[in-house]
Amino acid sequence: MKLSIVIPMYNEEDTIPHLKNRFNQLFHDWSFDYELILVDDGSRDRGPELVQQWIKENHHVMLIKLSRNFGHQQAITAGLCESNGDCVVIMDADLQDPPEEIQRMVEKWQEGYKIVFADRKTRQDGFLRKILFHLFYKIFIFFSELPIVINSGVFGLMDRVVVNHLLNMTERNRFIPGMRGWIGFETTTIYYERQKRVGGEPKQNLKRLISYALNAIFSFSYKPLRASFLIGMGTTIFFSIYGIVLVVMRLLNINVVRGFTTPSVAIFFIGGLMLISNGIMGEYIARIYDEVKRRPIYIASKKTYREADSDLIETDLNDAYYP
Repeated sequence: MKLSIVIPMYNEEDTIPHLKNRFNQLFHDWSFDYELILVDDGSRDRGPELVQQWIKENHHVMLIKLSRNFGHQQAITAGLCESNGDCVVIMDADLQDPPEEIQRMVEKWQEGYKIVFADRKTRQDGFLRKILFHLFYKIFIFFSELPIVINSGVFGLMDRVVVNHLLNMTERNRFIPGMRGWIGFETTTIYYERQKRVGGEPKQNLKRLISYALNAIFSFSYKPLRASFLIGMGTTIFFSIYGIVLVVMRLLNINVVRGFTTPSVAIFFIGGLMLISNGIMGEYIARIYDEVKRRPIYIASKKTYREADSDLIETDLNDAYYP
């Protein structure tokens, strides 16, 4: 068997030495072939240079450089395209997901499972990030009904069959945990303790996390559209009944409170619902717009690797990936 490990990186100069030490220790214990694919997602630090030095020491390591920063999910896709292992593990470069768990994933894969999820029993994030991540997964499960593990991110293992199906999925706004769960096949879960970052600052700020969450929800569910429709119908019925009551009270000469309170509340309430509904429709339309443009998911500019008995090889790719 051959194992591929895909690691996206963006300004990870502080974490690369730790990543190298941890994997060098693991490599001695593995009895199977492997390749380690690091994808440089437009870094502006010395991270790629450190990876090139690592390649000189270990020919199993490879660096794929993208032409600019395309995003976390796109960088993972680039690594998956370059992988050729019988199974593929995805993990981040910050070592919050311990690489020592890969051995357990491989053992589950050898038992016949096509997808191995990694469920975080605990997180070492701040209080607000913990709450937001937990809330996001709860909302995502409610809207999508996909068979994914709530506390599982990209960290996990996929069989080559699953990887091939995933690469054939053409959407530009990618949410790989959802895509992986949508494919199906036999799945299992391992549990682990998520650790602190070994260096640097988190690259996923609030803006990126919100975009990530919106891609996840709107790419896998039509429920927000249905919810806005049902809310609109309920509001229409409520105010229709309310209007009939007011007319009847006027005809019966029952005292009706005069003023602007009732129409003001009605106008602002209905106006707010219309804005929310238009916003939900806009999110779907924006994603349709991205799809019909048919732009590539990423552009790879360079590949750095080394054969077993050769010097460092740098190849200009200039490849654009169109699923």
